[in-house]
Amino acid sequence: MSSASASSSLPLAQLLAHTADAVQGVREGRSLTDLLALVPAPARAGTQALSFHALRWLGGAMAVRAKLAAKAPPPNVDALLVTAIALLWPEGPPPYAEHTLVDQAVTTARQRAPASAGFVNAVLRRFLREREALVAAVQPQPQAAFQHPLWWIERVRADWPPHWQALLRGANTKPPMVLRTNARRLTAPAYVERLAAHGIAASIIDLPGGVRIGPTQAVWLAEPRPVTQLPGFAEGEVSVQDAAAQLAAPLLVGNGFLSAGARVLDACAAPGGKTAHLLELADLDLLALDSDPLRLARVQDTLNRLQFNAELKAADARDTARWWDGRPFDAILLDAPCTASGIVRRHPDVRWLRRADDVVALSKVQAELLDALWPLLKPGGRLLYATCSIFKVEGQAQIDAFLQRQPGAVPATDPPSPGHLLPLPDNGAVRSAAGPAPAAVHDGFFYALLQKH
Repeated sequence: MSSASASSSLPLAQLLAHTADAVQGVREGRSLTDLLALVPAPARAGTQALSFHALRWLGGAMAVRAKLAAKAPPPNVDALLVTAIALLWPEGPPPYAEHTLVDQAVTTARQRAPASAGFVNAVLRRFLREREALVAAVQPQPQAAFQHPLWWIERVRADWPPHWQALLRGANTKPPMVLRTNARRLTAPAYVERLAAHGIAASIIDLPGGVRIGPTQAVWLAEPRPVTQLPGFAEGEVSVQDAAAQLAAPLLVGNGFLSAGARVLDACAAPGGKTAHLLELADLDLLALDSDPLRLARVQDTLNRLQFNAELKAADARDTARWWDGRPFDAILLDAPCTASGIVRRHPDVRWLRRADDVVALSKVQAELLDALWPLLKPGGRLLYATCSIFKVEGQAQIDAFLQRQPGAVPATDPPSPGHLLPLPDNGAVRSAAGPAPAAVHDGFFYALLQKH
């Protein structure tokens, strides 16, 4: 039984209705996070689990539905059908028994569109009878074979010829849960021992990219669990943060590059994980900026939990006249807005929300941010550019173009920039594994550390 079934005593038909609404909303261009916020609290966890599962196999489900019903049914019925087919997809173990899923999907259909119940029953039962042949029949369609939009598949294939299939398939695996111990409070080995005393299996992991700046603070949990079950979380002793994301703060702080009182800008700070990590590593005069006041409130919540202070401002980092006081920065972290193509395991709706044109638009914003913030950096200062993307246009190609525009910018060598970090298997990163190592220990990221002449 899945987390969806275990986490809710609600009837499955009710959860399927919420899940179908979420899938329909994503297909119409709405964020799954926003859609889940509208789900009644008792149904939210179950709906999220089912939605994640359905969105991971949505490409194949849409292709099969088109075969079984050439004429698309009304959107609310279509959403229920593709949701149920995705939940029955053979590559993803069904979260409920097959007959239960079909029966409850028909019950949902009776509630949503009574006249469609027989149609839904016929389509789903035919899918179960002919599943192997139907799945095989749609495999020549890339969207069904790799469960991503065609434009996304083509971009990954062009960017990473040796790894494209592994990257696309890996995006449908469940992400690991990685923690960051608060360097001011305790070490990773001490926390692993503490977790063991609470019956929680965990291992220390090395950060990716071959960068070694101080001891690792990263701890991988063999089984994800709510933060309320983590000893010391409420007290600020530990935070949830992907292993690749944990590279940002040590790269910028460097081997003693930033001394106490250094003036630092976190230009796109929300939700605040990297902001807090910077303050764990050094006593900084830190300004955290974000264009969204609501997201900026999450930064303050994070700082409150960890008992750190920083100046927070809500502003577009490109509009420096609005927020900059004229004092240059010793270091700038630019975790730029991007497609989030490197964190699709955690946000399976992203692949269906993004359009090819979004890559162009976001690349333009990234370039504008680089050009706007570079003049705010002191001579000798460093800017760390980061994106949670595996698309080269948002990573190395973006930095190559910036270096052409800014002859005073050079790649830092101590430490060197990790560049693109691909979410591929790296079992060697997990020390003394407490369980089977995840398919990829970290998310997809890009880092470029630049120094100003």
